[in-house]
Amino acid sequence: MTRFETFTELVLARTGALGAKDAFIFLRDGATGSEADHLTYADLDTEAKRVASWLQSKGTFGKQVLLLFPSSMAFVKAFVGCLYAGAVAVPAPLPGDQGHHFQRVAGILHDAEVRAVLTDAANEPQISAWLAAEGLDHISCLAVDGVDEHGEPAYGDPEAWTRPSFGPDHLAFLQYTSGSTSAPKGVMVSHRNLLANEAAIQRSVGSDSESRFGGWLPFYHDMGLIGHILQPLWLGGSAVLMSPVSFLKRPFRWLQMIDQYKVTVGGGPNFAYDLCLRRVTDEQLATLDLSSWVAACNGAEPIRAETLRAFAERFAPAGFRAESFFPCYGMAETTLLVSGTPLGQAPVERTADAVALERGELLAAGPDAPARTLVSSGIIEDFDVRIVEPQSLAQQPDGHVGEIWIKGDSVAPGYWARPETNKEIFDAGIAGTEGPDAAGWLRTGDLGVLDEGQLYVTGRLKEMVIINGRNLYPHDVERAVQAMDPALGAGAGSVFAVDTDREHLVVVQEVRATAVSTDLPTLLAGIRQLVGKEFNVPAGNVLLVRPGTIRKTTSGKIQRTLMRKLFLDGAITALHSSLDTEVAALLRASAEPVLEPVA
Repeated sequence: MTRFETFTELVLARTGALGAKDAFIFLRDGATGSEADHLTYADLDTEAKRVASWLQSKGTFGKQVLLLFPSSMAFVKAFVGCLYAGAVAVPAPLPGDQGHHFQRVAGILHDAEVRAVLTDAANEPQISAWLAAEGLDHISCLAVDGVDEHGEPAYGDPEAWTRPSFGPDHLAFLQYTSGSTSAPKGVMVSHRNLLANEAAIQRSVGSDSESRFGGWLPFYHDMGLIGHILQPLWLGGSAVLMSPVSFLKRPFRWLQMIDQYKVTVGGGPNFAYDLCLRRVTDEQLATLDLSSWVAACNGAEPIRAETLRAFAERFAPAGFRAESFFPCYGMAETTLLVSGTPLGQAPVERTADAVALERGELLAAGPDAPARTLVSSGIIEDFDVRIVEPQSLAQQPDGHVGEIWIKGDSVAPGYWARPETNKEIFDAGIAGTEGPDAAGWLRTGDLGVLDEGQLYVTGRLKEMVIINGRNLYPHDVERAVQAMDPALGAGAGSVFAVDTDREHLVVVQEVRATAVSTDLPTLLAGIRQLVGKEFNVPAGNVLLVRPGTIRKTTSGKIQRTLMRKLFLDGAITALHSSLDTEVAALLRASAEPVLEPVA
């Protein structure tokens, strides 16, 4: 493949060479074949130049441009338009979309020092009104699908576009992390980072220009943007896209899309496969042909072995193969992908001794020992990865758990306008080392272990629960609780610890909507007994809540830090609960107003 200095150069080459080929197909809600929107490479080029000419007239070269769109072709045109203008795209959730409101977007807008906003005609009036109300009416807002009274584009001129000049270290976009309680942080992704990671994805997935991608993830999410939109452009391939709402309302439509358009690569978090298992009927399954699907990405950490097995077994009659699963690991700070399972290889599993794992060692479980099944997130080809003890900063040998530290061309230079945080997170040093290994490491905050070339992600460093000196992984407890009873199996859960004079385990678990009339006291008692017996820790704090209570990121990860804050703030409404005396007192104290002393 010709070497390109920037992703803009690459897209210009693709659009010039591929002309009438479909770059993207978008399925609107309820749409079928002939009703889908098609965007060819030639049309993408024209529309992106139209957007870029407007951006250039506003002086946005090297400046941030906020993208606020529903999932649609308009987002793709706007993003590529930013590339063509040399502007720095800032994809963000549309206010009101999937529960997001203007507060979060306002934080991104101010943090990123945005110079212009791109959106669509349906949302432009509301967004312009919001900008005016915030005293930001000096920031230009454009509807990229706006038309005049003759139905012609109301802005820009592709012929007026001029090709910008910049190098590989120019920023391509800011990827804002979907954190919970912390202020938004924008990962600075350069053209060099983006090109390097797209090459890493291609090598890991085994994709080429004939590959067809298919997905529903939000376009502002790193996997949705880099995996389902930019990877097809990098390859000169094509993608079929749909909205997250379409998928959540009818998961069958995603699988139907894979069948209809012969999708070869596509995926999502672990919960997407769980949702298909629960919601796709036997009658629907009988109509599917999933044999084209060669890389079914699963990017949740940790990946659930039981989900992979159940999905492979259930959808085998539709032609799905277990070796099509592509467990992988990555994060916005590394642009996207770090590791993946080689094409055609079944996911690698390890049955680990649970007690040894708590001590930080990966050992095989004996026949009667408590065990935990780990799924490998694949092998590492394009990065240098080390496992480091997070307190001493000493490198760990293979088979020992520690924090995952990373170096590579895909690792971003840092967060926008966060020099102190960047020194701590993106320029860490391994104790006792000299030379090039002494510094410059990205601290991921993820716990993992390397064994026989495989990377196993075991949890998040900040979410580790320490009870009576024991390290507990919250997702292990959550999984055990949900497997206990069908009333809990379809709901999400969150496990965390709170501190009085000692650590207390807290379990917040959703109860299936059709089961809220279940004997909740009996269900709660069963959870306490299960956790006490299986994990040998007291479970005096259990809250059974309605579906939708557990907060998640856009990729479906449980926001345990946020759930802990909501719990301590008394902001979780339980259908039924049990609290330790000390924890109940802690909540009462936090709810009482603080009285200032009288002068």
